Amino acid sequence: MAEKKPKFFEYKGKPLVRHKDTIYYGDMSDDYVVMMKITNTKKEYDMDMADKVTIQMIATDPAINPKDMVIKKSEKTGLYAALEIADIWLSRALSDHTS
Repeated sequence: MAEKKPKFFEYKGKPLVRHKDTIYYGDMSDDYVVMMKITNTKKEYDMDMADKVTIQMIATDPAINPKDMVIKKSEKTGLYAALEIADIWLSRALSDHTS
């Protein structure tokens, strides 16, 4: 019997996993993933919306020193802007690495 892979939400074909205020974007089996941390929220339409989001592109290689795992870092206003830059970073890094 084939092993079933857990199904995650996706954004532009890459997994998107949230735990509290931290969102991971990308496949952990790839060389890089992006971690987005919601650092501030604001109330809009009776909901808490992400306002400030810290973004970090992280190498997934366990042999790398944890201090050297963060490749890029930025801060954006709003979750959509954070997701867009995360997708650009990840797409470029993964395409450069496979070339």
